[in-house]
Parts: sequence; C-alpha cells; structure tokens
Amino acid sequence: MNAKTHALSPILSIDDPEDPRIAVFREVRERDVAGRHGGFIAEGEVVLRVLSRSRLHRPVSVRIAEKRIQSLRPILEAFDESVAIYSATQGVMDAIAGFPIHRGILAFGRRAPEVSADDLLKDIAGDAIILALFGVANHDNMGGLFRNAAAFGADAVLLDATSCDPLYRKAIRVSVGAALKVPFARLAAGEDALALLAEAGFTALALSPAGAEPLAGLVRPARAAVLLGAEGPGLPDLVMSGARTVAIAMAPGWDSLNVAAASAVMLHELTLGVGRSGA
Repeated sequence: MNAKTHALSPILSIDDPEDPRIAVFREVRERDVAGRHGGFIAEGEVVLRVLSRSRLHRPVSVRIAEKRIQSLRPILEAFDESVAIYSATQGVMDAIAGFPIHRGILAFGRRAPEVSADDLLKDIAGDAIILALFGVANHDNMGGLFRNAAAFGADAVLLDATSCDPLYRKAIRVSVGAALKVPFARLAAGEDALALLAEAGFTALALSPAGAEPLAGLVRPARAAVLLGAEGPGLPDLVMSGARTVAIAMAPGWDSLNVAAASAVMLHELTLGVGRSGA
C-alpha cells in the first residue's frame, strides 16, 4: 500500500489546538499507552517514511510543523490522496500534543486487522526465523526487538498475553518504524505457545543464561523460533522446560545482556547459519 508517488494532498492549516479534526493527536503522552480510536501514533521522519510504505497498517492523517512541509514533501507525496495532512505552527503543535514535538511530525494510522497466533504461524512457509516474546513489558526493549527482527530478516514476532503493545508510540519510535513492518500476533491468555510452534514446524530455542547449549555451536533449525523473556525474571519455567535452551557465552562473572542486545546476537548467529540447517 502507498508504494507509488501521488500528487500531494491539500495541506490543511490548523490554528486552534481544540480543532476537532486533529482530536486523535491531542495529549498523546497521556492517552496512547492502550491505543486510541483503533489506531496508533507514529512520530519522526524515518517512521513517517516507513508508514507511507506500510503493507500492514493504514495511514489516516499526518500533522506536521509548517517549517517541515518542504523538506517532507517527497514523503508526503508517497501517501494516498485519502490521507489528511494538517500543518500548524510549532507552538500550536506542542499545545495539541501536550509536550514539545521536537521532530515536528506526528501521524495517525489504523492497525492491521488482528490475526491469531495460529494463523500467523501457518502463513509462514519454508525456512523461517521468528521471535516469541514472553513478559516483555518495556517499550524501549520492545522497539529494539522489532528493530532487530527487521534488521535480520525475521518473518514475524509472536507476543504472549502479558507483553506490551509494539504499536505504542515510543515502541514504534525506538524500532525506527520496524514495528510497522514486521507482522506480529498475540497469544491468547493461557494459549500454549510451544504447542502452536511445534504444530507449525518451528523448533523452539529458549535463550537464557542457564541454557544448556552454547549458541556458538548451534546448528540452525530450518524453522527457528527464538524465545525471549523479560529482563530479570526471564522465560517462564514451563517454557524453558519444553524448549531447547541456548546460552550466549560471556566473560567470566557476567551472565546477562539486555534482551534486545541478546536478540541481536542470536539472530545474527542464526542468519549466519543459513545453509547449515539441522533438525
């Protein structure tokens, strides 16, 4: 969607922070944790460019500072003509958002229709790598995980019921838009992730400092699911007991990495493992 260039839609000037046309952008700091109006807020030039090319989520409107119009014209022209574009002075923009918008860019998009975890996994054919996240509640970590998933070509991300929303504004920003590109689905509460992965032909690889296999010696399965837990508690015992457990070798006296950093190491190793697949 929105892959080709269009004529720039009319830019509508906003001079009243209470203008009802821009209600979705109002007080975004306070209200976007759980989403708003069935959508999400994205900010920044890089993320705006990703949204303009998204095949998953539909852009609805863009709000930019007047001073950014010319520099952003090539990106704005990539949006479909149905996308409303609003401009305002920096002061009005800040008043609408409820805090200073230094980048001068906000966009509102509609989420892609939700799919079940089962349907997401069954739609992935052939050799594949996915991430499966358990209890990841930090939006910075979530954004970093999606950024790494995109960077290393992961096919999808599976979230348990307790993980935070990848389309929270901060998570999208930290992911530099990757959260808008990588397909994801959420497990229902109590749904058996390991059973679903096995049914779809994925080998579950649980990354943990207590892992039994060293990552350096791992032969990549053709269909690999990298299981990651929150920093501190890690993966649930039930998940660890039902998966192959893998550990990243570290310096003596140190046994942990930030979960996003750990995912990058693991995904890099698995990507190098293409062509040396095992059972």
